[in-house]
Amino acid sequence: MKIIVIDDDKLVSLSLKTILENTNKITVSAMGESGEEALGLYEFHKPDVVLMDIRMEKISGLEAGEIILKKYPDAKILYLTTFSDDEYIVKALNMGAKGYILKQDFESIPAALETVLNGQSVFGNKIIERLPDLMKARGRFDHAGHGISDKEKEIIELVAAGFSNKEISGKLYLSEGTVRNYISSLLEKLYLRDRTQLAIFYYTNMNDEY
Repeated sequence: MKIIVIDDDKLVSLSLKTILENTNKITVSAMGESGEEALGLYEFHKPDVVLMDIRMEKISGLEAGEIILKKYPDAKILYLTTFSDDEYIVKALNMGAKGYILKQDFESIPAALETVLNGQSVFGNKIIERLPDLMKARGRFDHAGHGISDKEKEIIELVAAGFSNKEISGKLYLSEGTVRNYISSLLEKLYLRDRTQLAIFYYTNMNDEY
């Protein structure tokens, strides 16, 4: 896995590089210290995952992420920060970031990168606990009008709870392939891009029903 690390604290970047490359599965292709550098380094290296801080001068990590995702919608961005500010979390979710974990969860970073590489989203435990409060339900959603079955509603709820396809298949007694097909169909019906947006959809439209 090739990644780039963007953090305005050079010591943090060097520490991350050492820790991550010791796993023998991760190569740090480049390191940058600003959102501006993130843009250029992404263009040049086309990494599998961007591991990026949020608070940086001039162009923040969130602003750089938005620019990257507009040009490269399939880009995988994992935010690593000391700040668990609600506004940052919501913005990261809405813009399509694949994860938001706190630097205090240092030991979980390699596994988080692997999860993001595999197309899933990952959030630190403290952040997951707060998602229901951050994403306030707006009211009842017309499921029938969008052709969403009861089984699909169950799958949306489990995706929002952070379960993988394998875990969902075990809970609902479906094959992983069937779960993938359900999720692909849901994304198409709801005009969503990925699992993160499906989780956001749940918390903003369906959370009051359960």
